Amino acid sequence: MAAYPGVGTPTLTRAAPPRLRLRILDGYVLREVAAPFGFALAAFFLFWFANIFVLAADYLVNKGAPFWLVMRFLVFRMPQATPLAFPFACLFGTLLGFGRLAADNEINAMRTSGVSFFRIIRLPLIAGVAVALGSFWINENLAPAATELSTRSFYQILYRSQTLPIEPNIFRADPSTGNMFYIQSVAADGKTMQNVQIYEPARTSPYVQVLTAKSARIEGTEIVLKSAIQTRINADGQINAIDVTAKELRISLPMGDNGQNFLSSSMNDTWTMDTKRLRKEIDFRKETGQGGSDLAGRQLTLATRYAYPFAAFIAVILAVPLSVKFGKHGRVLGIVLSIVGLFVYYGMAALATAFGKNGALNPYLAAWLPNIITAAVGGILVWREDQ
Repeated sequence: MAAYPGVGTPTLTRAAPPRLRLRILDGYVLREVAAPFGFALAAFFLFWFANIFVLAADYLVNKGAPFWLVMRFLVFRMPQATPLAFPFACLFGTLLGFGRLAADNEINAMRTSGVSFFRIIRLPLIAGVAVALGSFWINENLAPAATELSTRSFYQILYRSQTLPIEPNIFRADPSTGNMFYIQSVAADGKTMQNVQIYEPARTSPYVQVLTAKSARIEGTEIVLKSAIQTRINADGQINAIDVTAKELRISLPMGDNGQNFLSSSMNDTWTMDTKRLRKEIDFRKETGQGGSDLAGRQLTLATRYAYPFAAFIAVILAVPLSVKFGKHGRVLGIVLSIVGLFVYYGMAALATAFGKNGALNPYLAAWLPNIITAAVGGILVWREDQ
């Protein structure tokens, strides 16, 4: 029996390899989500920029600050929006992308053809993890340095100096020794300081003792005080001042810092310092028995540095079943759900933070509780949709 080309020939009518077909599906779904994700990310950063610009407009218009200097202040402030921007963009992009697929019955067509719901959402979930990791990297590495430059630019606007000044009136605490450093001003070299005071806990008295120097310099990991005066308060409350002008006093910087880290706002502000620095401060406070709200606040901040970026992945888990369920009602509903979802999440975060600070909740649990609740709700909805 003769065989005709293309007719009854299994090798010519065989479907495309599953591997190729799955790649096409992934690419198609990802393109639907990517466009609204990019739009939402750009819109959020634009809103953040406009909000800060309103605050800076007075310096630009009424105080004659140079336009380029104001712009530098604004641009370097942008990375601070990362923990908020990426979760919102993931929520918005997934709701609108999958909503469009649901509205055109493409989700139903895929499932009817034998593609499982988990298979359809696989790549968006992987993309959510990638976005979460990228958000964490920006918040960990880029945001602290950018925020410091923005702050220094603001001081340049405020004090009308020609160079980027170091922040005046610096307070720094050393959790390992209990010392508190105060520096009134720092020279442009970043090492010479004026009007330095160091408050030290006294060992034989309930009062602190104070080291005062008109000038000091940073050498390695130490502050060298010149013409210092040491003021001690005895147990009976009598003041005993000792003039030690004949020699230089050397005091170790907190946690063995160098001068750059000691004077850097990004290395001392809990909201801008990186997780390594923040964890080190927490460990010092635990070792020296310094607990209370200050320790809880730092633990809470450390936990949120991980929890907020991870919210980008959680947003995808929640948005997928919602978009499939409500996608046929149009894009406007997707936009509304995105805004409502953002406010609900950060409302829970604010409430949990308040309980974490007053000790009602473990700080780490307080930071992750909104993610846990949102992931549980999203996971249940995904499971029900798959059924």
